[in-house]
Amino acid sequence: MAVRAAVLPAIGSPLEITGIELPDPGPGQVRVRLAAAGVCHSDLSLSDGTMRVPVPAVLGHEGAGTVVSVGEGVDHVSPGDGVVLNWAPSCGTCHACSLGEVWLCADALTGAAAVYARTTEGTDLHPGLNVAAFAEETVVSASCVLPVPDGVPLTDAALLGCAVLTGYGAVHHSARVRQGETVAVFGVGGVGLAALQAARIAGASKIVAVDVSAAKEELARAAGATDYVVASDTTAREIRGLTGKQGVDVAVECAGRAVTIRTAWDSTRRGGRTTVVGIGGKDQQVTFNALEIFHWGRTLSGCVYGNSDPARDLPILAGHIRAGRLDLSVLVTEHISLDGIPAAFENMLAGKGGRALVVF
Repeated sequence: MAVRAAVLPAIGSPLEITGIELPDPGPGQVRVRLAAAGVCHSDLSLSDGTMRVPVPAVLGHEGAGTVVSVGEGVDHVSPGDGVVLNWAPSCGTCHACSLGEVWLCADALTGAAAVYARTTEGTDLHPGLNVAAFAEETVVSASCVLPVPDGVPLTDAALLGCAVLTGYGAVHHSARVRQGETVAVFGVGGVGLAALQAARIAGASKIVAVDVSAAKEELARAAGATDYVVASDTTAREIRGLTGKQGVDVAVECAGRAVTIRTAWDSTRRGGRTTVVGIGGKDQQVTFNALEIFHWGRTLSGCVYGNSDPARDLPILAGHIRAGRLDLSVLVTEHISLDGIPAAFENMLAGKGGRALVVF
């Protein structure tokens, strides 16, 4: 059956909206009709080669939809069920999974190398990050779908699959922000906005949002920021000035740029914690001298997928949504159709956007 999808024909090439042929789900597979998909910066990183995937591919990894049909052996979802796509399913048997660190599963992305569909001309297609959400329908491994929690609209649920899990997890699982601590979030995109809300939920006493754009201040404050700093050469000094010249307890970096990571580190107090969420390229080199590492006693850590376990964390996030503590509408500034994805990517490349939601 042919459906429309956004295909990446080659690294660095524009996305093309075209027809693809999807097979029926085989054993252990699920076919999903998409309700919505988030346009995430990680998809841009896939398209420009920062993160490597086999091509041609259908991108999109943050989505939700309705089960159309299931293959043999699938019993945790049924046709008609609403599901969230999980782009990084854990195998449960590798070393990381045995330690309970399912976000570091060694086999999480093996499905991206598979051929899951073909163009109408017969060209093999790969699912960019396992789930190929930039399409009207997709066929995925059963491990890539989780039931939508009660009380969460299907279109909102799409954002739970990446941005919210990552931003919330960065604050609660990686940085482990405590009641009363001070927090700075660098980058007010989808993940950053989720991190700001997570810091508010954690009870942070001061939440500083940092971005290159002054226009994002209102959005940042709506998400929970108490202060807003437009990024410059004096950002670290400004943040120290807002915190009694100490620096924040926790900095969460969501941009993946060397200068931002370094500034986030410089903005934390002695003994503070910096969590890097943003995905940077190999050319982004961050340097520290040995004396400052000793003297400042700070912690710098990477954070994959918010150090989250989707099966564990989705019900928790749903509880915050139902209680009004987490507002997913703040994460989206533009609703687009499937045909609008190429333009949304161009906006991200130009630094003009990145919080679009595709509604099917």
